[in-house]
Amino acid sequence: MDLTSYLDNLHRDLVAATAAAGEEVKRAAELVAKALEPAARLNLLEALVDAAAEITTKLDTATVEVRLRGREADFVVTEMETAAAPPPAPPVGESGDVARITLRLPEPLKEAVEQAAAAEGISVNAWLVRAIGAAVHGRATPPPTGGRSFGRRITGFAQA
Repeated sequence: MDLTSYLDNLHRDLVAATAAAGEEVKRAAELVAKALEPAARLNLLEALVDAAAEITTKLDTATVEVRLRGREADFVVTEMETAAAPPPAPPVGESGDVARITLRLPEPLKEAVEQAAAAEGISVNAWLVRAIGAAVHGRATPPPTGGRSFGRRITGFAQA
């Protein structure tokens, strides 16, 4: 999903709102719109990640992730085998807020986490969230299967 058109619309709306104010204000609006683009892009991505997480909570046999390819966001739907389904992710707090943290791992552990996530066909973030949630809630995480534990992968985008 290319976010550029949404950011262009935001830029155009901001400039249009100042069109009657004069050339100097219009130029200032152009500069502000350019400066806000990275923050707006990040907020759009966060909204997509939140939407994917919410959709995943409503699905019994699949997970939805957002993966970045360059500057584009792709939705990835992974169907789970019902017999080997991982434990459900712990419920997100009532507010639905997502917190960001910095995690420093020794390089061998980081590589092991990446391999485990790849073996299950999920992102490192999703793997870590599931593992931490299982640890916090006292559930054992499923043992590594040596291969993918999910079914086929469907990629694409959703349109509202």
